[in-house]
Amino acid sequence: MKAVQIVNPSEMKVVELEKPVVGAGEVLVRIKYVGFCGSDLNTFLGRNPMVKLPVVPGHEVGAVIEEIGPDVPAGFEKGMNVTLNPYTNCGKCASCRNGRVNACKHNETLGVQRNGVMCEYAVLPWTKIIPAGDISPRDCALIEPMSVGFHAVSRGQVIDNEYVMVIGCGMIGIGAIVRAALRGAVVIAVDLDDEKLELARRMGASHTVNSKTEDVHRRIQEITKGFGADVVIEAVGSPVTYVMAVDEVAFCGRVVCIGYAKSEVAFQTKYFVQKELDIRGSRNALPADFRAVINYMKAGTCPVEELITKVAVPENALEAMTEWAANPGKVFRILVRL
Repeated sequence: MKAVQIVNPSEMKVVELEKPVVGAGEVLVRIKYVGFCGSDLNTFLGRNPMVKLPVVPGHEVGAVIEEIGPDVPAGFEKGMNVTLNPYTNCGKCASCRNGRVNACKHNETLGVQRNGVMCEYAVLPWTKIIPAGDISPRDCALIEPMSVGFHAVSRGQVIDNEYVMVIGCGMIGIGAIVRAALRGAVVIAVDLDDEKLELARRMGASHTVNSKTEDVHRRIQEITKGFGADVVIEAVGSPVTYVMAVDEVAFCGRVVCIGYAKSEVAFQTKYFVQKELDIRGSRNALPADFRAVINYMKAGTCPVEELITKVAVPENALEAMTEWAANPGKVFRILVRL
């Protein structure tokens, strides 16, 4: 079968791999679309320490069930549109024992710690197959990154009388904006790009702030009537935005961190104490987050066309990734059609 493989930094090619065989408790899916994630971009740029090259990228998936192995329970049918839960969980570590399998100590995400599914076929345990109803395979590839943003809102315990500041309006930040708005919060979207901020408004943000051209602190104080944001969701992963999150959160507020800062961050730790902050990490997503995104997308209000920057074929994957690497701030999702 055909697969896309990152061989070395800045080197990507189409290779032939053996088609997998379905076994007991497993489902064979025909991959239709796969999204390039930020982790794939870092792998391509040689900045992902968790990856061993060569690797097949891809964990944002739209697929169709091709074959069902023995011992798979009822509810799965050939031809069904599905997405995939790309994470593993050991069932034994502290996270798993507490039911937070998304943060398993020994997690191996498709395309990161193990080969992904930017290939024609894949076999997974039935527990990792998520039926998506009438959502098209193309649009199914948007579910996983949005679910990461949905999960961050759950981690922040967002409720309907709160101001929620989302820093970063990429695909994951957009997911957080949607989920917070659905919960009735007043959402403040912060980004450097006016086009992304305009889309954030259409996705549910009540206010937008361009951190490149506006005084963020002054604007947040104006919007929140001097209190600061009850919840700040950091979805960029830079020292500047991490510090911004702590500066702009209200006293006794919650900061939810999704992005990984690639260098050390210098905090005024007095704010941790003076504000009595809850600072929480948010990793991956739970099955409930996937289901919530699917329910949202089934409602028909998600502007999916605006979230897909480009659709490439495997032979053009290198070109598409190179284009993204040159201008990462302008891209939502690049999908590869298998």
